[in-house]
Amino acid sequence: MEAEKFQIDLGNLMAYDPSHHFPSLPDSREELTRKCLERGTELVQAVANALFSLPSSEDPDGPIVTLPEPTTKLPREKHLPKPKPPTKWEQFAKMKGIKNHKKDKRVFDEQTSTWKRRHGYDRVNDDKDIPIIEAKPTDEPGEDPFAKRKAEKKQRVEKQEKNRLQNLKQAMKAGALPSHVQLAATALPITGTKTEVPEKANKQELENVAGMAAAATASGGKFDKKLPGEKPAKHPGKYRKFLPVVEGKGLGSQEKQQTDKILNKLMSQSSHDILDVNKAVSMYNVKAEKRRKHEKEKGASSSNSGKLKPKKKSFKKSATKKSSKKSAPKKH
Repeated sequence: MEAEKFQIDLGNLMAYDPSHHFPSLPDSREELTRKCLERGTELVQAVANALFSLPSSEDPDGPIVTLPEPTTKLPREKHLPKPKPPTKWEQFAKMKGIKNHKKDKRVFDEQTSTWKRRHGYDRVNDDKDIPIIEAKPTDEPGEDPFAKRKAEKKQRVEKQEKNRLQNLKQAMKAGALPSHVQLAATALPITGTKTEVPEKANKQELENVAGMAAAATASGGKFDKKLPGEKPAKHPGKYRKFLPVVEGKGLGSQEKQQTDKILNKLMSQSSHDILDVNKAVSMYNVKAEKRRKHEKEKGASSSNSGKLKPKKKSFKKSATKKSSKKSAPKKH
């Protein structure tokens, strides 16, 4: 009944009522919300009933079902990516009918009789592994063949870099730049956000990009080779300062100051819970007033007693003298 009434797509866990309509418009927004919630509850219940009707397998956590393939095509959140324009080599290969074949990463090196990488470090046919280069009839006399090979390699690398930049320019015109290039190039527009390309970046943007590139290494650019005229990178935040590990002059006072600072901060944050300042000050004033009053009364009584009463002589000293005389032995 519900399957006929609703359109249920278990692949997307979605249900839809194509015949639903309001006989009359609701009088208020609250009534509209209540009716929508009632209809939504029925749709959710229909999805749950359809799930429990599927074949399931037992599991300690409960029955598990396998959802069927979705039948409803949902729209994309992002726009379709633009096709990347072909490079010059791709255009040439398509015109000549050249197809790319996957090459092995390891190649047998006849000079060393070992298997080596095709590209990268310790690659096959490396110029450093060639001790002798055979001379050709076309070679000019006095020319260094090793320096010639090195210069030719440098020209090939420069040509490849020029072709790569040319391909990026063509991709930028078509609006299909790679994502890593979009994130790195602050002067270029990101696809789908801007249509105009600024002529050039200002000085602040260039300094920011240069600082990010200089601090992108593991050491934060500390051990990198500096270019002529390059300024040190600006540190936007604050440097954290730590006490030295080895004891030195003034280390104890620095540590004491740091500890006192932390304790004062903690006490100031919770001082209202620990100490009532007004009450403490009033108690201190009352105790001080009582102390002054007691000292004043004591001083007045001592001065009055000295004027009215005669001073008594102490007999302790004489008594000790007499006792000492009696205890002294007689001389014969």
